[in-house]
Amino acid sequence: MYIIAIAWLYVALLVAIADTSIVGGILTFLLMGLGPLALFLWLFGTPARHRRKPPEAPPPDPDEGGGAP
Repeated sequence: MYIIAIAWLYVALLVAIADTSIVGGILTFLLMGLGPLALFLWLFGTPARHRRKPPEAPPPDPDEGGGAP
């Protein structure tokens, strides 16, 4: 997954450098490079975030004496 991200940033950087103005190049890099890349990494990283999340403990059962008196 990271090779795709690196390649995307490389292409976006080359396109931004080839732009005619500095402001256009910065906006091109932000809107064509970093924005879609952040969305891609967030969407495709969701399953890994769910796997790393620890399971929630069930609430204590009041019938077993684990709750308030």
